[in-house]
Amino acid sequence: MMEHVHLAAEDEDDLYSGYNDYNPTFDTEDLENDVGFQQAVKTSHGRRPPMTAKIPGSAIARPMGTGFGARMGLVSSLGRPMTAAVQDGVARPMTAVLAAGYSSAVIRGSAFDPLGQSKGPAPPLEAKNEDTPEEKIKQLEKKVNQLIEDSCIAHSNGDLQLSLEKAKEAGRKERFLVRQREQTASADHINLDLTYSVLFNLANRYADNEMFAEALNTYQVIVKNKMFSNAGRLKVNMANIYFKQRNFPKAIKFYRMALDQISNAHRDMRFHRIKIMQNIGVVFVKMGQYSDAITSFEHIMSESPNIKTGFNLILCYFAIGDRDKMKKAFQKLICVPLGIDEDDKYIPPNDDPQTNLVIEAIKNDQLRQMERERKALAEKYIMTSAKLIAPAIETSFAAGFDWCVEMVKTSMYVELANDLEINKAITYLRQKDFNQAVETLKMFEKKDSRVKSAAATNLSFLYFLEKEYGQAERYADLAMNADRYNPAALINKGNSVFVNGDYEKAGEFYKEALRNDSSCTEALYNLGLTYKKLKRLEEALDCFLKLHAILRNSAQVMFQLTSLYESLEDPNQAIEWLMQLISVAPTDPQALAKLGELYDNEGDKSQAFQYYYESFRYFPSNIEVIEWLGAYYIDTQFCEKAIQYFERAALIQPTQVKWQLMVASCYRRSGLRFLVRLCTDMRLKEVQEYATKLKKVEKMKEIREQRVRSGRDGSARGHREGSASSVFSPESIHSFLLEQMGDSGHSSRGTSAKAERMNAKLRSLPGANEPYEASSNKDIDASYVDPLGPQIERPKTAAKKQMDEDDFADEELGDDLLPQ
Repeated sequence: MMEHVHLAAEDEDDLYSGYNDYNPTFDTEDLENDVGFQQAVKTSHGRRPPMTAKIPGSAIARPMGTGFGARMGLVSSLGRPMTAAVQDGVARPMTAVLAAGYSSAVIRGSAFDPLGQSKGPAPPLEAKNEDTPEEKIKQLEKKVNQLIEDSCIAHSNGDLQLSLEKAKEAGRKERFLVRQREQTASADHINLDLTYSVLFNLANRYADNEMFAEALNTYQVIVKNKMFSNAGRLKVNMANIYFKQRNFPKAIKFYRMALDQISNAHRDMRFHRIKIMQNIGVVFVKMGQYSDAITSFEHIMSESPNIKTGFNLILCYFAIGDRDKMKKAFQKLICVPLGIDEDDKYIPPNDDPQTNLVIEAIKNDQLRQMERERKALAEKYIMTSAKLIAPAIETSFAAGFDWCVEMVKTSMYVELANDLEINKAITYLRQKDFNQAVETLKMFEKKDSRVKSAAATNLSFLYFLEKEYGQAERYADLAMNADRYNPAALINKGNSVFVNGDYEKAGEFYKEALRNDSSCTEALYNLGLTYKKLKRLEEALDCFLKLHAILRNSAQVMFQLTSLYESLEDPNQAIEWLMQLISVAPTDPQALAKLGELYDNEGDKSQAFQYYYESFRYFPSNIEVIEWLGAYYIDTQFCEKAIQYFERAALIQPTQVKWQLMVASCYRRSGLRFLVRLCTDMRLKEVQEYATKLKKVEKMKEIREQRVRSGRDGSARGHREGSASSVFSPESIHSFLLEQMGDSGHSSRGTSAKAERMNAKLRSLPGANEPYEASSNKDIDASYVDPLGPQIERPKTAAKKQMDEDDFADEELGDDLLPQ
């Protein structure tokens, strides 16, 4: 073997030569090709032990025992029996092969059973005795832990009642467990961790179900028990409950007690202290003690600054009106580190595909989403703070915005400077200073694409409000060119096309806006209006139903659904949606009037009167409502009540003569009844005389009506008894009168003229196959009352006419396009 060992000489240059040499004896990878090894495996050499065993101390070979003869006991020179030798008729086991399953008994013809399978299966494991007290206690502990886990799972699923029930049951079983341990004299082994978990979970579940008294009592049990370490920190939870109960002094007391329980030695403990001090500052703000709140917030900003505390500090300085400190607090706010990576980290290089794959995988993972949320929250607080303090820190809000913009440009929030400029323009717009707003927005025409698109979108909106549709469309195109995926720009472009009457093209822009942002409610609303203009009512209905699923309490959406169902001739659904609309906007006079109109069309006069009267109460200047109410009182024989409505109409439209005529007609219709009422109110002595005359007139009218009815009944019986030939058509009457008046040559000129007039009247009558029209197109006197009573349907007044759908929707609640 030494021939394979290579010793390095002192004069050799390569000191490490020879390390790659190896002994082929130890090479087992090429055994399949080794002829000698394969021959040994195939022959009996590999199955027999070597014949080399000798007796120690001699050169005589020891014969091997076989299965054909008894083994002979060989004694060594020391007198000790050899391994596997037979002594006293019993073979001694071979120690080297005992683990392989060989037996020490020498039985001729016995089968080879190294695994001991002939002995049968192993005996079963001994069953655990569950009747022992200790085993029962362990099983009970498992049940308690399972109940706590079930309570937490139910809470995570939002089932607060079930979580509380599980927590209570866990508390009952834990108390039973403690009693069991006391009875078995094993009270020293009580599981304090389990007791703490049960009580803590129960207190939290009480607090979640707003059972604050029970929660406080449970927390008090934990806090007062000295065996629970660090239980004093739970006073934070108790303070939170007092805060929810608006018991602010006690909340501050318990927050400070919890603060005393937390040391400032460790970093994690300092984090908890900061959180508690932040809660104390918020409570002071709720109490209006801004100076104490400022003390807490300033301490936090000096120890561990964060965005939320900086924002609260600015609010407190704004509340006390300290300009200088507002500026300093804003500067501290924009310098707060966010602790997030730069966006450049997620830009993949072009030369390393492996790195590109890694960056693509982490570009939108949960950590990246958390970083985006943190940055968005910081930008929101900074923007809100700037808009709040800009009018207060300088003599004008424009100067305040300029100062905030300069401060932001020197911070890591440089991109917010443009957003602040746009907010400055919006502030001008709110102050009705359109010129300054337009000038401010026009400064962004040469900025980058995002800012340019936002500014052009606002300019398009401003011009659209001023009805300069050409300029609105131009800036909408500019916004689209800068950012084609801006849904607000697409909506403004669609609005500009819509007002020009090209509804198909407008619908395409609204659809594109929805493809870019499926939650854009303005695009969905305008698309529904577009379908409505195109008379595609079913598609418009789908749009507004989807919109109602998003905006559950939008009165405009409900009104559009009402209008669509009315156009689809489904009055029941229209009434249902109007009822929902009134539940959201109960004082909307137009919705109430529309509901009254729908009930009037359905023939329900009492419901129609109720909603028309409510509409008049909220808006007493609607001529159509006034006219309907006046006509209703005339129909119900309360002419004196109708007078006040027609007089109001005369005040609203003094040039309309018909209102004065309606008032006069009401006075004429009132007659003796109105005179009796006036005399009664004025306590005149003539009241008895007028009352007697009124009774006589009413009696005469009743007798006359009875005669008319009896005459009609007799005429009907005569017609039924007569033959069918006695029924005269208008044509037969016309021929008969012509024969009597016009065909004889002996009639005079006067008679001929009279015949011509009669002929003209008869020609004006409808034919046998023509429908009868209740009235002509002329205005109908609402004071007219049919003497036959309410059997014949009266013509509808102007208040009952069908309103044009498009005009009604455009002029009233909701067909205005929703611009951006």
